[in-house]
This record gives sequence, C-alpha cells and structure tokens, in this order.
Amino acid sequence: MPKFEYAPAPESRAVVDLQSSYGLFINGEFVDGSGASFKSISPATEEVLAEVSVASDADVDAAVKAARTAYTRVWSRMSGADRGKYLYRIARILQERAREFAVLESLDNGKPIKESRDVDIPLAAAHFFYNAGWADKLGYAALPGGANPQPHGVVGQIIPWNFPMLMLSWKIAPALATGNTVVLKPAETTPLTALLFAEVCQQADLPPGVVNIVTGAGPTGQAIVDHPGIDKLAFTGSTGVGKMIARAISGTRKKATLELGGKAANIVFDDAPIDQAVEGIVRGIFFNQGHVCCAGSRLLVQETIAEEVESRLKRRLETLRVGDPLDKNTDVGAINSKAQLDRIIALTDVGEAEGAERWDNGCELPSKGFWFRPTVFTGVSQTHRIAQEEVFGPVLSVLTFRTPQEAVAKANNTPYGLSAGIWTEKGSRILWMADQLKAGVVWANTFNQFDPTSPFGGYKESGYGREGGRHGLEPYVKGTH
Repeated sequence: MPKFEYAPAPESRAVVDLQSSYGLFINGEFVDGSGASFKSISPATEEVLAEVSVASDADVDAAVKAARTAYTRVWSRMSGADRGKYLYRIARILQERAREFAVLESLDNGKPIKESRDVDIPLAAAHFFYNAGWADKLGYAALPGGANPQPHGVVGQIIPWNFPMLMLSWKIAPALATGNTVVLKPAETTPLTALLFAEVCQQADLPPGVVNIVTGAGPTGQAIVDHPGIDKLAFTGSTGVGKMIARAISGTRKKATLELGGKAANIVFDDAPIDQAVEGIVRGIFFNQGHVCCAGSRLLVQETIAEEVESRLKRRLETLRVGDPLDKNTDVGAINSKAQLDRIIALTDVGEAEGAERWDNGCELPSKGFWFRPTVFTGVSQTHRIAQEEVFGPVLSVLTFRTPQEAVAKANNTPYGLSAGIWTEKGSRILWMADQLKAGVVWANTFNQFDPTSPFGGYKESGYGREGGRHGLEPYVKGTH
C-alpha cells in the first residue's frame, strides 16, 4: 500500500513562556518549596524543560491550611452564582490560552499536538463551563442534602500523567462548583500545565487559597492522603496506589473517589461496519499512545471475520505516523517516561514468551526520547498476562469468540471493570450486551468518546465513584463518597 509523504508541520514552541524553575502555588502565590527539586523533561527529546519544587510535608500542611482558611472565610460563604462566575471566567481563559496549553501539554507529556489541541484542552474548558452552570442549581441536582447540599470542605486531589489538564478539570471544576477548596498534586512527570493553570487562577482573580497546587512524587501524594485537614480525596491512577489510599483512609472520616486501571474489551460482531470498527479500534488503543485507563486494549472479534479484521487493522496501522508530538501530522507521540517504556517492553516480551504472535508497523523511531511502535498480538488466550494486566501503552491483544454469550464471558474475565465497546448493527444486541458487561462505561459503535455531561467511572478494581455529569457532583457533597 503506497504511503503518503507529509512535509513537517511543526507547531511553534514560542507560544509557551517556559520558566527555568517553578515553585509551589499556595494561597494564591508561587512560593519556594522547602524540599528539593526535580526535573521535568520532554519524553520526545529527553531535554530538561524546567526544575520543579518538591513539596515537603510542611509545604502540604501550608497548602491545606490555606485551603481551610479560604473555605471557612470566603468560598463556603459565597453564593453559588458567584462561584459560578469564577468557573466561567476560568473556562473562558482556558479557551483564550488554549494554544499555549496545548503546546505545553504536548511538550511535557509527549502526546500529539492534534490530540492536546482538539481533545484535551477543549474538553478541559468544557468541564469548567459545565460545572459553572451547576454552581447555582445544586438544589435541583438531586444531591444528598436535597435543596441545600453541603460541601465536604478541603479536598485533596491527585492526578495522573496521561491527561494532565483534562484530569485537573475533572477534579477541580466539580469541587469548586459545590463549594469545596482544593489541594491538587499533578503527576511528577507532567506538572507544567497544572502550574500554568495556577497562573489562570491568578488571572481569574480566584480568591487566594481556593486552589493550591503542590508538586512532587509519591511522598507528596502520601502527605496529602495522610493530612488530617483533608476531608475528601479524589485520585486517578494505578490500581495499586488506589488500594494503598483506600487502606490508608480506612477507619478515618475521609471520603474518597478512586478512578483506577482498566483492561477494556472492544467487541466486534460479524455484522459490524468493519472499516468504521477498525477506526474505532485504532482510536480505542492507539489514542494517546495507549496511555488511557479505559483503552480498548483487548479486541474480541467474532471468529468468522477475525482474519479480515486483522488484515484491515494491520493495513491501517501501517499508515500511522509516529514521531514529534509537536508535528500536526503525528498520530502517535512519545511514551511518557523511561519507566513506562520499560514496563511496556517487559510485558510485550512476556507476551511473545507466552506464545502470542507479535506484529508492529515497523516504522522508524526517533533516536532520542521514549518510543514504542503500535503493536498487535494475535493468538492471545485469556490466561496470557498481556490479556489480563494493564500495559498502558500502544499494545493490542486480539482474541476471538463465537457467540454473544462467549463474548460477554471473555470481556468480563478481568479484575477490572472500567469500559467496553460493542460494534454491531443490531440495537437489541447492543442493549443486551451493555446490560451484561461489567463496565462503568459502554460505547456502542464508537470508542473513547467523552462529554462533560456524561458520568465516567468503573467497578471492581477500576475503582468507585463517578466523574462528569450530575453524578460527578455527588462525591463533593456530604453523604456520599
């Protein structure tokens, strides 16, 4: 199949004013951390982008105290309409500075600019717009507390590196709309857009202490989890860390929502529109380099069309362009870190050792940075580790089935329960399957579609609680997780 050659179309880095070093954002101001610092690097080039402060226990304590003061003196006393005005202002600023945020997100995270430009940042702004609309209507949202739902107080939030700005908006927007104040820790490999968001808070004249951002690694997150001044926790990340958090707060008054790992099944029946399904398969697993908790990492194909689907899928993958995240033609960017790349390599090596057949698109990879070719495993069985463990990379495992009942059994044979996809022309089959699948989100004839008005979350080891929609407000008022 002939390949088109694309001339380079790089996005300019000049729209981002990167500082050489960043402090912590506490009580409305950037302050020096009392701990050490770490380097935030570009995963595409391994260049150092900035030095970032590590928040110590004392720094986290200062942030929690600032959030408590802002909550008791200002934010909890403010009307919902006035809180909403701040959220609308933040949303508009995010739209105005969207290009700046998109470039910085791709620099720091490694994802293609067309994803950060067209998905991450627009959706982040949309979540602030959506929650701003709820701020003065909480009495009509059927929340615990009825006509007068009450916030928890100070919320500790810990977000992952795969969607830094989008996860920030999922956490901060509903927390502020319901009257809470926030201490947020971004992932240690992707702190820069969260620190740029701190500038947005200043630009929006958000009262000091309503949003505090502390950077660091695991110990900083642990300090937030353990702090007695935190009333509620919201965490998105690995199932292992989620279990540690659940154990740490067991027996305390703290509430929590946990959005954890996944091993989603993307199920294709023999009556599905195959070309459309192939595009959905690609979007399901190779979007954001597969760094997606709800990624369709297990493809279940009905036996009668398995060969045809595999053939068309491989042909489509040969057209994917892997490379510079800031090039507008790039489809698959860099793996976020050396540690994550090593994990992907280790699990794919295990896949081969266990007998699955490995295929990749053979594309040339840059000499610097962290890269992995889009990879497909066929001949996969349910017992293979690549079919059970979350790889969190651009790696697809293909399994087959004969009947809808077998598809459901295989799809549910996982400790996770975050998402699933169904491809068929039969509406009755879609409804039956959706009812049988143990997944928090089920997509029909599409995959990885998100909207601020729709709740997202999982079952089993994928966590508990919902984010987005009216359901996403519930965890931030008293009476629920």
